Amino acid sequence: MALHAPQLIVGARMLYLVWLPEDAAAAEALVPDELQAAAGAPVFMNQYVVDDAGQTSSAASEEGFGAYSLTYLGVDLAGLDTEDGTPGRWWTHYFDSSENMIRYAAAHGVPAGGGETQLELQDGRLVATTVLEGEPAIRTTARVDLGTPGHVTGQLRYVTRVEGDLVSGRYPFVMDAAETFEVESVEFLGGGPESLQALRPADPLQVTFGFYSPSISFCYPGGEGPLGSEHGS
Repeated sequence: MALHAPQLIVGARMLYLVWLPEDAAAAEALVPDELQAAAGAPVFMNQYVVDDAGQTSSAASEEGFGAYSLTYLGVDLAGLDTEDGTPGRWWTHYFDSSENMIRYAAAHGVPAGGGETQLELQDGRLVATTVLEGEPAIRTTARVDLGTPGHVTGQLRYVTRVEGDLVSGRYPFVMDAAETFEVESVEFLGGGPESLQALRPADPLQVTFGFYSPSISFCYPGGEGPLGSEHGS
């Protein structure tokens, strides 16, 4: 049974960051000519884990995502903000542990491939590690105090390319965000494709946005419509 959009995921553990890259020109070069990177080519990264297949709306399907982990990265875009000012975003890398989800995402224009992500929170220290081809490739370290989590809702916009056409997808979310969150380091450890190095953070690290959520729910719409159309606005 083929999976249809949208697909709902609930209760994921997620670390999301935006930083300024070491080489803005190199990051900007990963954005297609039809789009424009935001000033400074800010880089976004999401490292998250879905611990159980029952957290996905496709749990009953043989084509379901199952329990999975994911790291994706890309570049913020200019001129495609949502109504609340959240930038539109272009995926450049997407490393998923679920073969079914890789196929689903790739069919919707996402540059999906294999990889694993680990999130470990102990004694207020969060370590998120992206493993590619069996070797750690990215490691994020942060101080986290869940405290009284803040309730946050909204939508993200990601732009993909499907059969040559740019497609805009809206990704609604509802989450609890840790009360205290401070990034200590983002390390690119040398693994993964060479193009990944274009997204390395500046030194010193300049994080412009970030959160840790112990429980976030969201939808994979798979694209709402061509960029600029009524459903892709």
